[in-house]
Amino acid sequence: MVTINDIAKMAGVAKSTVSRYLNGGAVSEKTKAKLDEIVAENDYKPNKFAQSLKAKRTHMVGTIIPRLNSFATNEALRGLENSLRLSKNQLLITNADQSREREIEAISTLAKQRVDGIVFFAAAITPAHVKAFEDADVPVVIVGQSHPDFHCIIHDDEKAGRSVGAYAVANGHRNILVFGVDESDKAVGVTRRKGIEQAFEGHDIDYSFVKTSFAMKDAYEKALEILPQSKATFVIGATDNIAIGVMRAAHELQIEIPDQLSLAGFGGYEITEAVYPRITTVHYPFQESGELAAKILMELILEKEVDLIQTLDNELLIRESTMRKE
Repeated sequence: MVTINDIAKMAGVAKSTVSRYLNGGAVSEKTKAKLDEIVAENDYKPNKFAQSLKAKRTHMVGTIIPRLNSFATNEALRGLENSLRLSKNQLLITNADQSREREIEAISTLAKQRVDGIVFFAAAITPAHVKAFEDADVPVVIVGQSHPDFHCIIHDDEKAGRSVGAYAVANGHRNILVFGVDESDKAVGVTRRKGIEQAFEGHDIDYSFVKTSFAMKDAYEKALEILPQSKATFVIGATDNIAIGVMRAAHELQIEIPDQLSLAGFGGYEITEAVYPRITTVHYPFQESGELAAKILMELILEKEVDLIQTLDNELLIRESTMRKE
């Protein structure tokens, strides 16, 4: 049996576009002609009962977060909740505690609670996630990762990585150590690292990569092991939490920051201004991402046309944890 998801894939458009077409909403003439042909060829008939259920809004929105102890997620949630409250919608929050299985279960549970839509703060998007969202059959906005079948809000991680890498190179550092995360997180583990490495191209950089986790404690323990043997003059942490873990280890090892070791991170977390020296970082508009997620989801619920990918900019903040190598 052909579904609305199948029609969307055949046409190469978002499911929301097909839904809008089926309900007589605005789509381009070219898209309408393509959908007319595909619907006729496949003798597709929309489920009238399902359509009538979806027309009855609950004004509840579900969100799935990877963990509770995340500054980035908490800031984005603040923006999401504030925006939804202003539009008279209630937010249901599910913490997956970094478990893919719990994320999949949460999608199904939220669908059973008849939420109007789901905002998913993603570390990764697997085929199981895709199937769960298709089965849920509600508008979805993904924050933090990109996927061709869903509306996504991403940060320009490649630019962020490139800006920190270029800053280190421009300030005379040639021996650089990067504390990063696993490639299962495409945004941080792949794209951000790619940007850093792009900045090193064409320069004689002695570059080492150390894999850790997002946990400050893990970065701290790994740095205690690595720093005594390293000749690096600049350390880049893939997140501010990782950078703070490295800073703690450097203090215990009596390595002076920035005199002996420059240090930078990503995120713009508040704690980077509370430590000394203040940490050079890339500021990400996390709260804005939540506000934008609410706006896009409301437009999808109303079956308006929305671009699949929205990319947010970021800004390098140079502080006292880095200095020029003479």
